[in-house]
Amino acid sequence: MNILVVGAGFSGAVIARELAEQGFNVHVIDKRHHIGGNAYDETNEFGIRVHKYGPHLFHTNNEAVFNWLSRFTEWTPYKHKVKAMLATGKLVTLPINKATRKIVGAENLVKTFIRPYSEKMWGIPLEQLDPNVINRVPIRDDNNQYYFPDDRYQCMPKHGYTALFEAVFRHPKIQVQLGVSFNKAMEHQYDHVFCSIPIDEYYDFRFGELPYRSIKFHHIHIPAPKIFPVAVVNFTHSGKHTRVVEWKNIPGHGKNEAMTSLTYEEPCDYKENQLERYYPVKDLDGKNRALYLKYESILNKKVTFIGRLGLYAYLDMHQCINSALIISKNFIHGFHSK
Repeated sequence: MNILVVGAGFSGAVIARELAEQGFNVHVIDKRHHIGGNAYDETNEFGIRVHKYGPHLFHTNNEAVFNWLSRFTEWTPYKHKVKAMLATGKLVTLPINKATRKIVGAENLVKTFIRPYSEKMWGIPLEQLDPNVINRVPIRDDNNQYYFPDDRYQCMPKHGYTALFEAVFRHPKIQVQLGVSFNKAMEHQYDHVFCSIPIDEYYDFRFGELPYRSIKFHHIHIPAPKIFPVAVVNFTHSGKHTRVVEWKNIPGHGKNEAMTSLTYEEPCDYKENQLERYYPVKDLDGKNRALYLKYESILNKKVTFIGRLGLYAYLDMHQCINSALIISKNFIHGFHSK
């Protein structure tokens, strides 16, 4: 069978590799001019590795996902820490722990940390957000310093994500073409299509548009060896930026003694950022999910939708990989059952 995979991010890469190893001919296309999707990274002119679309920090308890990726990369251990900057400039620990609660006061936690960040991030009042979005990082009753304290596997690809993707796509049954946009006329050339473009866009918005949030990334360079004690610092102010990333604080991301590179994040509607869709909006009433389900219910035996945009789901990397492994397994099983 000849397979088309639309999108060279994690979902597309995992499916392409799994199918290629089962003898399928796989053609991968991506409208961007690089592989890796939003996990793409590159080394800048100062020898510092930067993730173009924000920090991607691998963490999971899923041994199968970790083992699958380990076929294509060595690892550098990294336990992620995050600080929040108060109005005074003082840095306190996130997730909110006992020490942070003592400094800020329990009565001030929502207005200091949760409301400003969440409302900037999602563009709607806190009361309209699904609580599951807010509770992704719970308040703790100990003095834990780590952002993912309960995850067994926490590490970074030793040579970066782009190198990992190059290894995944390195198979004689996989052909990758970049700078190529998908159109439905391509479908007749293939036996099946795995599609990571937005599902509402694929169906020409017949039921209406699904909302997405995006991020504008502002990359700057400062002639100093180091600015912050951790890789990520969240802001508690009412300004438009939510956080800043200092890349050198992640192991293996550069050792320039005279320069440091930082990225500031500015959330926005995807229509304000060249239609770059990053985060499906999970509203309290579930209207967006209901709209997605209308699209998902359309019978389409030729196409399987994948990834955050195809599934309209807020997926972390390990969840995206696990989903793609399951989709691949089911497709291969269905093929052999015919």
